[in-house]
Formats: sequence, structure tokens, C-alpha cells
Amino acid sequence: MNYRNLLPLFATVLIIGGCDQLQTSLQGNTAGNDQDNSTTVESTPAPGGKVLATVNGTPITQDVLDVYTKTRKPQGGGEDANAPATVLNELIALELMRQEGEKNDVISQPLVIALLDQQRRSTLAGAAISDFIKAHETSDEEAQEVYNEKMGQAGKEYNARHILLKSQDEAVDVIVSLDKGADFSELAMEKSTGPSGKSGGKLGWFAPGQMVKPFSDAAAALETGSYTKEPVETQFGWHVIILDDVRDLTPPPFDDVKARLKLLIANQKLQAHINEIKTTADIQLSGE
Repeated sequence: MNYRNLLPLFATVLIIGGCDQLQTSLQGNTAGNDQDNSTTVESTPAPGGKVLATVNGTPITQDVLDVYTKTRKPQGGGEDANAPATVLNELIALELMRQEGEKNDVISQPLVIALLDQQRRSTLAGAAISDFIKAHETSDEEAQEVYNEKMGQAGKEYNARHILLKSQDEAVDVIVSLDKGADFSELAMEKSTGPSGKSGGKLGWFAPGQMVKPFSDAAAALETGSYTKEPVETQFGWHVIILDDVRDLTPPPFDDVKARLKLLIANQKLQAHINEIKTTADIQLSGE
């Protein structure tokens, strides 16, 4: 396992930051609109908190400011550019444009309807995900168990070069040339079809799990300075491999990776939950 490129996590988009507070600033997008449109957010409760400003009678509350601040990208230009007063003025400008958009009936535009619908879906899904994660909090013991299983043991890391060929016969010819004293790097630059050929076949340091199994097994079986006497076949072609060096790979301390392990476990629990409820859901895909 490559401990420097730790833990390829499930898509963390599933865990939406700031889900503790719904993006209730969407409320009001349909205010004053008499259309019965099920894709809008007419039933969204009004945001709570202290009223900081009113714009033509519409309140902007502390909750709205807090949510907007969380989702807003920090601006350059010093502290004033990100001061609460600046952010509140941005919200006032947005509210003015929202009201103008309603006057111009932008709510009836198909793209706007779809965007509002997706924003509502994402917000509610994010809140449900946040609730699930809190209800199934990962313990230190669970994280320790995964650490012991996946990372707790020291391993090896290899530094190798290779020459990738299209056929077994070509790979055999390269091995014959090496047996006769040819330079490995020169052969790689001349004959390799892989992208590393330009650098003499250099792959750099890698852990076994980073390579396809036949390749990593062959590299691990070599003595330092030796090359494979038989071509190694993978889905990419035929390889001739030379092992330049090997070193021990010490796993990072548990405390250094505990947070990321918990995130991995949380995502696994969430994915299992989604798979479970999917089995009882009525999902129908429309044909073309």
C-alpha cells in the first residue's frame, strides 16, 4: 500500500459540508408566484434567527447569513472583503436581484425550474446524509481495526524501470539483448511503447498495490539490479522489468490517519445504506 497516497476514498461529494444548516436562503424563490409548480420550494419553512435586514419587506436572517458565509468563497482584497457587513451587503444585492427575477418571471424558465429542483434535492439529501453519519458515528476502535488490517504492518516499496512491448517475441528479443550487455535505459528509450520509455523506463518508487498484480509480483521477486528473464504479461502488454532498489515502507502513526480512516468508514457505511434502501425502492429507468 502506498501510504503517501493514502486511502482512495469514496466520492466525498456524498458528505456535503455545512449540512447542519439547510440552505434555506432558497426560500422565497417562489414568493409571490401564483403558479402551482411542484419543482419549487414553496413549502420550505422560513429561515430562523435574528433579522439583520429587510429588503422590500423580505427578511434576511442570521441563519441565512451563516449559511451563505459557509458556502461563499473567501474574497481577496483584505479583511473588509470578507467582513460580515460585506457579506450582508452581498445578500441584500442577491435579494434585490431575486425580486427582480420574480418580476420578470424567470421562475417559469425551464432551466431555472430544474436548477431550483436540483438545489432542493441536494440540500435535503445532504441533510439526510449528515443525519445518517451522526447516527452511525465511527468509533476509534473501528478506525483502529481498519488501520491494523490495511496499514498496520510495514511493507516494501520498489524502485524499478520497465520496457513495455506489444508482443511476447519483442520482449524476448529485448531480454536477449540485455543478456548480451545492452543498456536497459537505452533499450527502453528505443523500444518501449509506454510513456516512461522517454525517461529510460523509470517508474520511480511504488508500493505493490499501485501496480497490476503480475507486474508487482514480478518486481517483488527480483534481486536488486536484476531483470526479469521471462516477459511479464499484463493487460497493457509485455514487460521487461529491472529492479533498481527496494526499501522498507513504515506505515504512518494511527493518530495521523485516524480522521481519514473514519471518513473512509463513514463513506462505506453510507454506501451500504444506500445500497440497502435501493433494494426496496421503486426505481424505473425510462427507455429511449
